[in-house]
Amino acid sequence: MASVCACGEYFTVNGDGELCLVPGQQGLRDVLEFKNAGSYQFRKADYPWLARVKVRVQGAGGGSAGANAANNELLARPGGAGGSYGERLIDAADLAAVESIVVGAGGAAGAANGPGGAGGTSSFGGYVIAPGGDGGTANMTSGVTMLTANGIAAPTAGSGDWASGGGGGGGAIRLSGTQGLSGAGGESHLGHGGFGRSTEGPGTAPRGYGGGAGGALSLGAAEVGADGGEGMVIVELYG
Repeated sequence: MASVCACGEYFTVNGDGELCLVPGQQGLRDVLEFKNAGSYQFRKADYPWLARVKVRVQGAGGGSAGANAANNELLARPGGAGGSYGERLIDAADLAAVESIVVGAGGAAGAANGPGGAGGTSSFGGYVIAPGGDGGTANMTSGVTMLTANGIAAPTAGSGDWASGGGGGGGAIRLSGTQGLSGAGGESHLGHGGFGRSTEGPGTAPRGYGGGAGGALSLGAAEVGADGGEGMVIVELYG
């Protein structure tokens, strides 16, 4: 008669004589992605096999300011800052029955000569918090002479086992009444900032998640900014 042996590292026998998997030995079993701005709940009871989670949290990016130069003049705007990032590995036993998840909204685009909005903070409970990036400022005056406008400082790192701040928004430059460059949006861990432009037009959109918007450039027409990239929360479930 054939016999079967089970590896004790991965299997155990419970009190009813049933062969069961050892908790925590199954590896990655599922991945939850929260991509839209808003509030959500993670319920531990929905995953009775759960041993630990790895959470990855991306803050939202800042929007860029609008620009409206006077006739025959130039006005360029800095880019918005990228959101910060954090991640953490958490044992299931340390989780509450319900943990709150927040995905930050991208900062709003500025109207003509209005500043861009700040990106929202993303979080998983109190374990990982990732601040959003500030919006681009309307800090250059319309004109024809050489002028620079400061970029936007990057947000500081949030919390987690590993955390990093977002990328700062690029500064804007005016060389003359017809030549200039708007600032690029700040980078993020899960996305890229919008590009800086040397031709007249609105702010530029970021790519991915958490990037800052690129700045607008006006040669006499009203140009709006662009929205920053939304945040994101990824929850990896290990059994």
